[in-house]
Amino acid sequence: MTQTSDLYSLYDIDNEKWLLETLQLLKEKRLEDIDLEHLIEELEAVSRRDKLTVESFLEQIIRHLLLLQYWQFQYDYNANHWQAEIMSFRCQLNDYLSQNLRNHLQENQAKIYEKALRYVRKKTGMNADFPEECPYTIEQLLDQNWLP
Repeated sequence: MTQTSDLYSLYDIDNEKWLLETLQLLKEKRLEDIDLEHLIEELEAVSRRDKLTVESFLEQIIRHLLLLQYWQFQYDYNANHWQAEIMSFRCQLNDYLSQNLRNHLQENQAKIYEKALRYVRKKTGMNADFPEECPYTIEQLLDQNWLP
């Protein structure tokens, strides 16, 4: 079947075929034939992508919670929209979430909050009215029914 060098060359030519052949080799436990260098690269990329995805969803949730709770200027016009967005982003986040990714969010909540805070300050033109530290626990942020 496929030699390691052939599989290595295939990676740059047809990534999907490389992936399918690598999966087959793993299922057959033919570890000596696996293109280990590219497999490690792909697994690292998947990990980064998953972390960025859940961070993005959490940032969106925080943005909309901050707008809902602190931006009274457009509250009547936007409250239902912000609540719907919070619900949608929570559903999407929960589709991705594993315990490992939840731990990642918990560990990086302050950084994610800072990004969300910069956005809402720019959007609203309000610099002083938002908390400097995240006022929400990870449990509140993920709870489908919780709103401030």
